[in-house]
Amino acid sequence: MDARVAHQVPYFSQWETPDMTLAVVAEGAQVALLRDPLWASSGASSVEDYARWAGNLCGMACLKMVLAARTGKTVPLMDLAMGCKEHGGYVEEPDGRIKGLIYAPFVPFVRERFDLNARVVTGISAADIADILGQSEFFIASVHHSIRWSETEPPAKGGHLVLVTAIDGSRIRFHNPSGHVHATRENAEMSLEVFEKFFAGRGIAIDH
Repeated sequence: MDARVAHQVPYFSQWETPDMTLAVVAEGAQVALLRDPLWASSGASSVEDYARWAGNLCGMACLKMVLAARTGKTVPLMDLAMGCKEHGGYVEEPDGRIKGLIYAPFVPFVRERFDLNARVVTGISAADIADILGQSEFFIASVHHSIRWSETEPPAKGGHLVLVTAIDGSRIRFHNPSGHVHATRENAEMSLEVFEKFFAGRGIAIDH
């Protein structure tokens, strides 16, 4: 594959222990992740706080990968999430539920905090991502989380974010923060036609 992204992009899961995806699918993040032995690496103040937030941190995992590729530095997920929350990118509901990632506030957050130029992209098809990567360095794409099982028919599109790292012709490659095995996590690859099944037609482009 002729990657449009020249450098290697480090992979990070939205869970501190990447192999916990199937447990999260079976039990829910707020139960399964209480057993994550590496939770403290997230920067959370408690394992309960980590488990409550981690299910919403696919976008922060994508940002963590971008920052690591750009700077070589690894920023804890909860540090990113709290900064994004301050800009309105996450909203905590009175009942404890977390709303987000909200795209529009993400743009000023990454500009002010990391000097990244980001823009929200909507109303596109999977085939249009090639043009976006021709202009921008990264594309964070909204897909259904069941993309880890590419042969399935998703019940909806969107709701989960993956970092597209390369596209060439009819093939797309991406890092999935909640892939369940290595092949569906790091440099997952599929046809644009299959990706389209899961793709909501929107995302966030991060420029060079």
